Amino acid sequence: MAEPAGPFHLLQDGPARYLCYCRPGPGPGGTVYVTDAVEVWAGELGARPPLGGRCLPEEHGTKLREALGRGVASLSLGEGKATLQLREEAQCTALDLFKLPIAEARSQVQALVFGMAGHIENLERRLEVVEMLASSCSPEKNAVRSQQLFLPGKQLPGGTSCGPAACLPSLL
Repeated sequence: MAEPAGPFHLLQDGPARYLCYCRPGPGPGGTVYVTDAVEVWAGELGARPPLGGRCLPEEHGTKLREALGRGVASLSLGEGKATLQLREEAQCTALDLFKLPIAEARSQVQALVFGMAGHIENLERRLEVVEMLASSCSPEKNAVRSQQLFLPGKQLPGGTSCGPAACLPSLL
């Protein structure tokens, strides 16, 4: 099973929360999945929008992804299916998602969990590198280091000592 491509979006239907994500699928726009970690619904983004929709099929997938990213898509559940609706986009109609059979849903949730674990591992490694780079470039640490160079009795690069007479201008 392929790893979910994301991005991941949280949706609500009443008090219940759902995770929505996209991954490449058989259609040109990929597949949208919605899950509550028990059941999974899926729909093809490249599928022709229902009659009455005034946007092209390729626009439909793009507009739905953008709406999910902006948090302006809503989810409603029905018997055996779910519907993703674009709240602000009247010209593009909803995307119907159909409930997957138990075995396929279980496989999708498993792929989702391990795919997200892979994403987390990758992000943790990248964060370690960023933290290491940030600590070596810290203005506070660099300021402390540069101040320590001019402390009395400190050896300067080149072997000269910085005593009070050498480092401070003489007062006349």
